[in-house]
Amino acid sequence: MNDKKQFHVDWARCIPFIGIHIGIISLCFVDFSWTAVLFGIGFYCIRMLAITGFYHRYFAHRAFKTSRWFQFVGACVGNASIQRGPLWWAAHHRDHHLHSDTENDVHSPTISGFWFSHMGWFMTKEHFDLKEDRIRDFTKYPELMFITKYDTVVPALFFALCLAIGWSWPHLFPDAKGVWALTVGQMIAYSFFASTVVLYHATFCVNSLLHVWGTRPYKTADTSRNNALISIIVFGEGWHNNHHHFQSSARNGFRWWEFDPTFWALKVLSWVGIVWDLKEVPPHVIHRTADAEVDKDETTSADVHRNLPTAKTRQEESVTSEAL
Repeated sequence: MNDKKQFHVDWARCIPFIGIHIGIISLCFVDFSWTAVLFGIGFYCIRMLAITGFYHRYFAHRAFKTSRWFQFVGACVGNASIQRGPLWWAAHHRDHHLHSDTENDVHSPTISGFWFSHMGWFMTKEHFDLKEDRIRDFTKYPELMFITKYDTVVPALFFALCLAIGWSWPHLFPDAKGVWALTVGQMIAYSFFASTVVLYHATFCVNSLLHVWGTRPYKTADTSRNNALISIIVFGEGWHNNHHHFQSSARNGFRWWEFDPTFWALKVLSWVGIVWDLKEVPPHVIHRTADAEVDKDETTSADVHRNLPTAKTRQEESVTSEAL
């Protein structure tokens, strides 16, 4: 039973996570800077796209294909969001789809409560380990295993990048004054601490809020919901009921008016050949409603995650070899 009382928070390993939240106090000790704000927004957008496009739609759902080198680029940029390694993230997400809103779902607000689903689950000792059996199709890549095992290396490099930008800005743009000036302290406060904390909780809202607040145009075996407001801040992930209806699609915003910049970015990358074979949603699946019965395509999409085999299959070998 997924009773949150049986889990134990590993406070020592949560020190960096807690420290980043405490770090936003640094905003009170630096002057306001529009330059710092723009850098913070920029790093938020880049890292959010890596989380939504690569951690989620690529590593967790294999919704498109790309080269080995670019999958590593996406993994590194996503790792800069400081949400642990790509394979740990994707494996737990696959586990969520396998057990959505059941007692075995580690972050279901209807089972374990809002705050445990929002952030408590990944702070526990029981959920720190990588579930390799859920992500066998990517564990063959040593570079992905490295940044998953040593998931603080890229965040440390991101911190160093913020330091470097803050230090070099006055030398590169000596005429930038007032709110357009930029110091090391401003860069760390806005781009590292504040940007990361906002990125954290925007991402976490998908697990918590999007199972309690929004609309359900499709009948799924869980409590997933669509929320246009959240979709804005998580770049298309807010169409969560759409996603649970047809999980393997690269496109969460099924209709033209459903804001999904993650899919738009992937589409642009496909035009220049960096990614390819983006999985679309069949038209008849899009137009189904909550009153309709679950159709074969929807069930097949769910089965990708509900029937994970215990040994690597020939199909998995084919998929991973094509990523090269």
